[in-house]
Order: sequence, then C-alpha cells, then structure tokens
Amino acid sequence: MSKFSLGVDIGGTFTDIVLLDMASGAHHSHKELTTPEQPEVGVLRGVKTLLVRCGVAAGSIVRVVHATTLFTNALIERRGARTGLITTQGFRDVLEIGRERRYDLYDNFLELIQPLVPRDLRVEVAERMGPDGSVVQALDEPGVLACARELAAQGVASIAVAFLHAYKNPAHEAAAVALIERELPGMSVSSSAEVAAEIREYERFSTTVANAYVKPLADRYISSLEASLREHGIVAPLFLMQSNGGLVHTKEAKRIPVQLLESGPAAGALVAAHFGREIDEARVLAFDMGGTTAKLSVVDDGEPLVAYTFEAARQKRFRSGSGLPINISTIELIEIGAGGGSIAHVDELELLKVGPRSAGSEPGPACYEKGGTQPTVTDANLLLGYLNPETFAGGTMKISTGAAEGALTPLAEALEIDREACAAGVTNIVNENMAAAARVHIAERGGDARRYSLLVTGGGGPLHGYSVARKLRLRRMLCPPSAGVASALGLLIAPPKVTRVKTIARRLSQLDMAQLQAAYEEIEASARATMAESGVDTTGATSRRYADMRFIGQGFELVTELPVGDYADDFRTQVLETFAQAYRKVFSVTPPVDDVEIVNVRVAVSGRAESAFGSRAEGGARAGTRIRQERRAYCPDRDAYVGMPVLQRADLEVGKRLAGPAIVEEPASTLIVGSDGHLELLPNGVISIELNR
Repeated sequence: MSKFSLGVDIGGTFTDIVLLDMASGAHHSHKELTTPEQPEVGVLRGVKTLLVRCGVAAGSIVRVVHATTLFTNALIERRGARTGLITTQGFRDVLEIGRERRYDLYDNFLELIQPLVPRDLRVEVAERMGPDGSVVQALDEPGVLACARELAAQGVASIAVAFLHAYKNPAHEAAAVALIERELPGMSVSSSAEVAAEIREYERFSTTVANAYVKPLADRYISSLEASLREHGIVAPLFLMQSNGGLVHTKEAKRIPVQLLESGPAAGALVAAHFGREIDEARVLAFDMGGTTAKLSVVDDGEPLVAYTFEAARQKRFRSGSGLPINISTIELIEIGAGGGSIAHVDELELLKVGPRSAGSEPGPACYEKGGTQPTVTDANLLLGYLNPETFAGGTMKISTGAAEGALTPLAEALEIDREACAAGVTNIVNENMAAAARVHIAERGGDARRYSLLVTGGGGPLHGYSVARKLRLRRMLCPPSAGVASALGLLIAPPKVTRVKTIARRLSQLDMAQLQAAYEEIEASARATMAESGVDTTGATSRRYADMRFIGQGFELVTELPVGDYADDFRTQVLETFAQAYRKVFSVTPPVDDVEIVNVRVAVSGRAESAFGSRAEGGARAGTRIRQERRAYCPDRDAYVGMPVLQRADLEVGKRLAGPAIVEEPASTLIVGSDGHLELLPNGVISIELNR
C-alpha cells in the first residue's frame, strides 16, 4: 500500500492542503475556505474532500505537517489566555519600561504597545541571582505560592515566571515552576530559562510572556486537531512548522508555542529556496501573496536568511520598536497587509488606498457572494480579466463578476474614474506597496534588489509578481509548479529542527577554547535529546553552530556561523576572520579586528527530511503548447486592455519560449505575463519569465 504525507497550511482566507505520495513524489492539492472560529473544521473538511477525490484511504497517511497563523493572530488581536507574571522583586515594570525608545521621534501622540500582562497581574517575589549565576538572595518559596494563589484568584489561566539573570542560573525559576505546578495542577506555566535563555531581561521577559499568553490556546488547538484526525482514521504523527523553517513534534510545540508564530511564511521561503537551488539561482526574493497578507523573504546562496529576534503585533508597520520583541529563531521576512482580500477605500484626502483591513474568508471579497460588499484586490483582479470565474481556487468555488462590479462601482464614482481604471489603480497601489517593501527589506541587509530573481507563490503571487518585478527592475521571475499551494508543499520538505542558545558573554581573548567547545556540546546534547524524545530518528542529524559576536563596547551583535569541530587555541584566529567576513558582507567595511566579545552561542540540530516532491505539478506537462482561448485583460506594460492568450500550465512544452502577454492557468493559481516578458517551462516544472528591463 502506498504511503502518503499530508501538508496543511492555514491562511487568513484559504486553507491549503497537499497530499504527497512518498514513493513517487506525485502530489495533489485542494483549497478550502478557512474557518476562523474553528480552524480544524476547515482542515478536516478539506482533507476529506481531497482524500475522496484521490481515492486514498485515511490509514495510508503516515505523516501530517501543519502550519497556522492562529497564534500570531492571537497576539495581534489580543485573544490569548489571561496571563500573569511572577518576577524578581523590583522588576514587575520591565515589560512597561522596555528599552525606553520612541519608534517615532516626531509623533506627539505616539502609542506604545501595551504589555500582554496588565500591571495588576504582574507580581513580585524575593529572590536574586547575580550576573555570574551566584545566589545573591534565596528564593522565597512561600512568596511564590502566595503569588500563584493571588493570580489564580484573579482568573489567570497561564503564568509566566521570569527572574533576573535566570539565563545564567535557572535554579530559582525551576523551583518556582515546580511549586506552582504542585499548588495549582492544570495551570499553564512558562519559564524564561526554558523559552528564551539569553541575556537582556526585557526581550527575555517579553518572549516568555508571549509564550504563556498563547500556550493554553496551543494546547487546546493541537490536542483538538490530533483528536479530530484520529476520529477520521488518520493516526499518523503530527508535526508543526516552526518560524525557523524546521519541524517540531506536538509535545514540543505545546511546550513552547511561541516558536510557531511565523510558521506559514517560513514554509513559503523554504519552497522558494528549494526551487532556486534546483535551477542554480543563488539569489531569490521569495514573494508569497495570499488572501490576507503578502510576505517577502530573501534567499542568499540557496538558503533563506534567518533572524534571531523579531517583533510581533507592531503598532506601525515597518517601524522597529513598535511591537513586542520575541527572541526566537525565524526566517527573516517582511509582511504587509496586501492580499486578495485587502479592502480598497478612499482616505480622508480622497486618495485611493488599499489595506491593511481585509475581508478575510468571512465574509470574503464581494465576488465570493458570501456577504462581502466592500471592494477588494480579488474583485479588481476579476474585473481586469485575470481570473476565470468558473475555475477559481481549482474550481472549488464560483465567483461573480457582477458582484465585483457592484463593489467597485461606488469606489470608482467616488474617485470620478471609470470602473476598469479603478480596478487597475487598486492593483497598481498593491504592487507598488509590495515593491517598496522589498526594496527596503533588501537594502537594510546591504543588498540590491536588481540582483535577485523573484519567485512567486500563493494564490496572489503569480497574479501580481510580474508587475512587482517590473517595478523592482528585476531581470527574471520564477513561478514554481503548484504555486498556489507552495507553502503547504514547503511543509513536506522541511526537516525536524531543534535550536538552543546559551549566553556566555566573554571576550574571545579571555575565553578558553575548551570552554567554548563545552558550551556548544552542552546545548547540542539538549537539542538532540529533545528531538529524540519527540520520536525523531537522530541518526544522521546535522548540527550547525553560531555565535552572536560584536566589537568590544558595541551595543549589538552579528550572528556568525562557526565550523563544527574540536576547537584548539589557534581557532581564535579563525573566529576573528569569520567575524570580519560577516561584518564586511553586511556593512561593506571592516574595522581592525583585534578582539571580539562572544555574547551567545547557538546551535541548530536538524534531522532528515522525510519527503521530497516530484518536479512537476499534478499530471505533468504535455507536449505541444496550445492556446485554448483568448481573454480580454489588462496588460500592465501597455496600461490598456488587450486580447491575452490563455494557456494551461499542463499544456506548456518544456524549453519552448513564448512571448507575452499571456495568462497561464493551473488549478490553484493564475500567472500573468505582460508584453515585455518571455516565458519558458524549465525541466523541473518552474516557469521562467525573462523581463526586458
């Protein structure tokens, strides 16, 4: 009997499901409208539909991999658990004080982000660790119990324990957690030493509180999904995608759910890197546009860039310091509120604006005819002639041109332009916003957008990618097979991964190399143990080592990869050279490097990826490209409506070069190519579009 893997990616509008034959690599996909109040309902409905369509028994599924935006949305919308904080005496206001930064110096009405835990739920106990890990004041155990009872009496469902310098010595935190769990069975508890064991109390406290805030939700949701899958005959182990592009078992996901905040976007970046490597494209800008948001991430040398802190729930987009700092490893990306459901409107200056408000899946764009009446990007794309009303979302739902016209007409009248010009304006604004975000994102990392190829995924990426690429003056755009469900595919090629961090805060010149080696071996052993406890075979698991380094006296660190091995005394020279190269790559200059400080050491232990999908989408390409019809559609190069040839991806002939304009359809997405583009199907199923710059 064939064995199958199942990938499930829950987005703001659609839930994407991919069924992969693990022997042949063939895959089949399905799109289901997301059910926001009970996400598992949409998942199970879609899974059942796909299994019936493919004639696959539930018992044939041996692995389920899942990504969701549920926990990110809980932070943004403040729908997590009522959470309390127990901290060191005198430090209850760390979450409020933050870094004492104004993210906008000239805004007299600046709104700072409010902590997830209000002040009346932040309580203190007597205890103190020194910065070297020595006990300055013993833990007041009766005080811990009193604080726990006080918080429970106020209806708290989750408690965060974060003590000063616990990253150096977690003994007091561990004792406090044990006391709370004994006193309040069933209470959800998170400690900073388990969640974010690194220096800087504000970021450590913030990450721990965020974990505690979503932990009960994660426990309920993951347990419910596991039970529902079992009820439908799927008893395969469930893995979840982490923000860093690795998989984690449900046990670890429930323990530290803050690792899952950016799980969906991470999968899209992985699949972009995969296809980039297949065609030897080292620099790729991954552009994933769904129904609610668009995500951009950078792939350099075949790997997505990784960050070790990010901000969730920002008060203002693109404003550093306006969100909640979260210290987890995550694929570096930028997200903007520009998806198919983004609502177009006229602002107070009577200018056309799009987003960030979204119609989501309920009620959805007007053309869905599910109660939505406001004009959205999807409505505009339908009126521009890009979408086929009969085959939208793989034919799983019909959309109405009349409803889209009805939604856009009032907007066009308010702007005193015709409806078609209004639709073109809506998409142009979205494309410009995404291009501007991409320029900033790459420039901040010392790169030039023009050196990259744009790889488009998601339901909206292929629709908007060509115009975004033109605005960025890129030479090439890439559209992989099954682009509309690429994130769900990315889940199935991700390896299990566990990361660990340890603060050492020592000058390199004063650090014994044996101590450095021992620090790495300690956290590597911890990571491997966690992986083994999850049932993952650690045979052949690989380890990568990193160090957060800085010049002496500098206020920020640069994460630098170090080789794995036994470190001798002469390794110091290699560390300095590695740091100098990394510094030069980011800042283009390198001051004289005589000594550096190593603040943190990190490891990422990765297991073997279980699945590999075939290089073609469902059915593969047929020989002989045929134009099945022509559709009147808006050509972005000409700023005019023209007759565009409509091609089916399955009809494209490998190696045959075609001139634009053209519309290329496949079950889960539609690709738009303008008149300045030439498209060609590559042997691995990727459509390459060369642009005349």
